[in-house]
Amino acid sequence: MQTSSTAANPSQARDTAERLRANLRSVMREQEQALRWLLAALAVGGHVLLEDVPGTGKTTLAKALARSLSAGFKRVQFTPDLMPSDILGVSVFDPSEHSFHFRPGPVFTQILLADEINRASPRTQSALLEAMGEGQVSIDGDLKPLDELFFVIATQNPIELHGTYPLPEAQMDRFALRFGLGYIPADAEAALLDDQRTGHPLARLAPCAGVDDILALRGSVQQIRVAEPIRRYIVALVAATRGLEGVALGASPRASLTLMQIGRALAFFDGLDYLPPESVREAAVPVIAHRLALEPGARYAGRSAEDIVRECLQRVPAPD
Repeated sequence: MQTSSTAANPSQARDTAERLRANLRSVMREQEQALRWLLAALAVGGHVLLEDVPGTGKTTLAKALARSLSAGFKRVQFTPDLMPSDILGVSVFDPSEHSFHFRPGPVFTQILLADEINRASPRTQSALLEAMGEGQVSIDGDLKPLDELFFVIATQNPIELHGTYPLPEAQMDRFALRFGLGYIPADAEAALLDDQRTGHPLARLAPCAGVDDILALRGSVQQIRVAEPIRRYIVALVAATRGLEGVALGASPRASLTLMQIGRALAFFDGLDYLPPESVREAAVPVIAHRLALEPGARYAGRSAEDIVRECLQRVPAPD
């Protein structure tokens, strides 16, 4: 997770977040929680995995965010024949100069949409590991840094499994949050039809924030205080997922760090200058659940990773 040390006036940073939320809300109806989580990830330099059935607006949400920012945007449609060089770039020989020149791939942008990421082979999926974890890529023996803003929004369909490759645990651990959008209420869906009678609302979106605004937002979130009891609570929550019956792999220390960071962003959005237990609890499921690997018996019994995280929230006492 990349962060910035540039802090703005807190009220200005909150205004940036609110402008973005209002812009996204004009396209995404009845998705307040999803917008809040998406902006929290953006505010801490994390990455997001949108997992839901087709037609719920995953790609639209990513495009809406890109159009709301004065920032570079690239989209990669993941397919089984996609190669790592199609994402990272490739060195091309120039006969006139008798030398190789690097041609950057779409990863060299500020907002990257990795659409249907689980349709690419594990080899191609792994091309994003270093980029998402360290903000750089290694090509031809050289380290090439990515933009400070670099933010990945990946999508996948959890239902259709033909021609897909499940993301490995190491890849899942690189995402700060995983969440879905779900179906919206009937009245909101009817309003959505009205919105698109004469065109898509995306076409009407205009940028409302710039790169410097987002970096300043990230700096402001870093100023949120985290007391010792809250830090211990975060560690206890994550540790509670390890060694549980039915859990083959619990959450890593990276989950603890991400839970603290996302919690701070949520607290900042709520006008606080400290991290309360409520913000930690709100972030726990989308931060931790996708990092757990369940044993086959637990899956066959109908248990989900989300259920396990909720059980841990009930079992681990929150500080006063």
